[in-house]
Amino acid sequence: MSDKKEQLYEDILRFLEYEKEVYGAFTITEADEINHEEVKTESKPIVEEEAEGYSTKVSEEPTSLEEKLEACSSLKELRDLCKSAKELKTDLENTNLVFGVGNPNADLMIIGEAPGQEEDRQGEPFVGKAGQLLNKILKAIDFDREDVYIANILKHRPPGNRNPNPDERLRSLPYLMRQIDLIDPKIILCVGKVSGTTLLKKEDSLRNLRGQFYPFRGAELTVTYHPAALLRNPQWKRPTWEDVQKVRKRYDELGCKPS
Repeated sequence: MSDKKEQLYEDILRFLEYEKEVYGAFTITEADEINHEEVKTESKPIVEEEAEGYSTKVSEEPTSLEEKLEACSSLKELRDLCKSAKELKTDLENTNLVFGVGNPNADLMIIGEAPGQEEDRQGEPFVGKAGQLLNKILKAIDFDREDVYIANILKHRPPGNRNPNPDERLRSLPYLMRQIDLIDPKIILCVGKVSGTTLLKKEDSLRNLRGQFYPFRGAELTVTYHPAALLRNPQWKRPTWEDVQKVRKRYDELGCKPS
């Protein structure tokens, strides 16, 4: 006999003894006999009703990378996920996470290739000489650094500041895609061939990629030269200036503004 049934019978017996003490002895007729099966039948719904108040469904933690990324509802949550993501590491040991910086609600997002030595040291993209030049380029088209959001394909520095290899880019892309979706920019400016060809999945020269706006995850994407390349090749400053002027014009046409 289950504990619940025993408790029920004990409660009934105590009730009958109490009634006897108060009202005197009485006889239980055959019709009045307690039918244990009826007690069993009547008590079952009570147990079921009590059980219905509790959920036996166990909430499952996200397991796949897609589920983990989808569970990130803010840049902070995504940054925390990136901190523990071993697949974002390169062959260079003891590097810092370089997640991204700027306005989390920016309509213009700038995406480079990979952090350099100074970026790795400070944990922020575009803070070396190339970053200083990028700030000047932005200023020339009436943007402050705080008006835009800046990130890279890779979130850790590769050895020798080399270009990201295909495997590193493939491992990093899902995290960058979630970052783009959370920021939800209207315009994306890729600086450098690696950045442009990686996002567009189109192997072509930077010269051929420039000057166009491509549809990309609800935004418009365009490509220009990397500021680091301009430091080595000053002749590319003129075409870069033309590219960023088009970005500014399109930004205004779409009604974009710093939030």
